Amino acid sequence: MERLANERVAYFNGEILPESQVRLPFRDRGYKYGDAVFDMTRTFGHRIFKLQQHMDRFYRSLRYARIDPGLTPRQMMDITAAVLERNLHLIDDDEDYWVGQRVSRGTDIPGGDFGESTGPNVIVECTPLPLKARARLFRDGIDVIVPSVRRTAPDSLSPNAKTHNYLNLIMGDLEVTSRDPDAWAVLLDANGNLCEGMGSNVFVVRDGRISTPKVQFVLPGVSRQTVIDLAVAEGMVVLEDDLSLYDAYTAEEVMLSSTSLCLCPVRSVNGAPVGDGKVPGPVTRRLLDAYCALVDYDFVEQYRKRL
Repeated sequence: MERLANERVAYFNGEILPESQVRLPFRDRGYKYGDAVFDMTRTFGHRIFKLQQHMDRFYRSLRYARIDPGLTPRQMMDITAAVLERNLHLIDDDEDYWVGQRVSRGTDIPGGDFGESTGPNVIVECTPLPLKARARLFRDGIDVIVPSVRRTAPDSLSPNAKTHNYLNLIMGDLEVTSRDPDAWAVLLDANGNLCEGMGSNVFVVRDGRISTPKVQFVLPGVSRQTVIDLAVAEGMVVLEDDLSLYDAYTAEEVMLSSTSLCLCPVRSVNGAPVGDGKVPGPVTRRLLDAYCALVDYDFVEQYRKRL
């Protein structure tokens, strides 16, 4: 099929198609039950970031959910690269994509027993990053609100697997945005410690040390690990620990990491200013500079230029 000039394409069950022709059956188990796994990375200057690390996590999630995608990691990476290449002409040089893979257990068979399905549905797709919508976050910082909704406990469903079961996080996000449409939710875990948000990990800085929640309670974000690695390379002390709201309220700096933002300063937690209220703080600034150097791209300016 010739490359289309005006519509993104996606991979769907063996074919690369225009997005409008990717039609997931309504009995798909990912749609019906959240019985699916996904992963998502981004590009920098149209270059995909840490695809191998994302693919490793993706296949760990698939093994946890006991879903066989019918493709090897190498095949999935090649498909991802092909889909990205076919879509790059649709964005400007200073724009970038989220790039993701999604695999459901398959489509329920009408009249079949529960659990019977036709086999996996596999999608690989690109979505433009919301650069303009999130630009102000790099100028003003993120306002975090902690909702009453707690993160699902790891002995119920492991947060280490990136599945389509996002309703827990969505309910927390809905509670927060009903109070402040621009705020971001960070949930507490079942023990009352800081946990994570929808697609974001949290860091606090106090007394020269960086702390982040323990990995068994959160999705181990690739961006999270990148921040940890950069901090260690810069000679900073990084700890995985139980963090209370007190730790956030008394922090000198708070940061969120995510695939799209990479790393972004937090200016308030539940309405309380973080540190002196100025963002980014010195540690956040140092890590942002190191992150930009690592990816050889100034993603901070990429956002800020859209203010």
